[in-house]
Amino acid sequence: MAFGLISRSLPIISRTAVRSCVIQTRFYSSPNKKTLPSLSMEGKVCMVTGAARGLGNEFCRAFIQSGCTSLAIVDLKEQEAVDAAEALVAESCVNSNMKPEDFNIIGLECDVSSERSVQKAYQQIMDTFGRIDSVVASAGIVENYSAFDYPFDRIRRLYDINVHGAFFTAREAARNMIPNGGGSIIFIASMSANIVNIPQPQTPYNASKAAVKHMASSLAVEWAKKNVRVNVISPGYMLTKLTKTILAHDPELKKTWESLTPMGKMGEPEDLSGAIVFLASDASRFITGSEIRVDGGYCVI
Repeated sequence: MAFGLISRSLPIISRTAVRSCVIQTRFYSSPNKKTLPSLSMEGKVCMVTGAARGLGNEFCRAFIQSGCTSLAIVDLKEQEAVDAAEALVAESCVNSNMKPEDFNIIGLECDVSSERSVQKAYQQIMDTFGRIDSVVASAGIVENYSAFDYPFDRIRRLYDINVHGAFFTAREAARNMIPNGGGSIIFIASMSANIVNIPQPQTPYNASKAAVKHMASSLAVEWAKKNVRVNVISPGYMLTKLTKTILAHDPELKKTWESLTPMGKMGEPEDLSGAIVFLASDASRFITGSEIRVDGGYCVI
């Protein structure tokens, strides 16, 4: 529901008595830096829905930063998905030893509310990569209407995308993962699955995310012995590009959201990167049916 961030260079400063400041991109850190091997996404085939922009695009970026080179960017409009794939490849090669031919990142058209469309997308993925290891069901919409004023056709559309789309995405993922030994499925719910947002009215959205959260738990139990893990990430208020545009016209709403968050601020999209890589990687191989809330403590109080 928002736009990806532009890559920027970050300084990495080692012990002052030993090394000087070395500038690296956000994609590749120092070769001497140690990371838990099981957190690596190297060699894994990943898929993210709703990934042409917003949080979905940030998840793709996190996978690439962690070593993934085989990725399907799935979104409603094919050209936007293809453009996002090309942009991610170009960004990944900046100030690194990687070349465009080192990546196999594809953009696919898919309406997640259509089971047939989801099945077609998975067939293209299997034809291209031969397997799928980690899937993120990120496609979703949110609207703010009072309960009395919410048009039924829009409620139905919201549930078709947020709930049915998540189910179709997960079911086809499992069907393709099980013959190859299993995999990881991650639903993107919301802190709204646990609390009632104020001041904005959004009852159908809140209920849809609660459904996604419980769906993940149910599927986790159903597929546990087949080595398909199903977990949930529930973001709080995130400063995506779209959210920034909305709040620019309503600064008081931003103050309200921040005042209700114990950390006193909104999150950045990249604050979700660690959680998404952890649940998609082998580092979480004994975790299923769990929820990670990335909300600045909002749901604690």
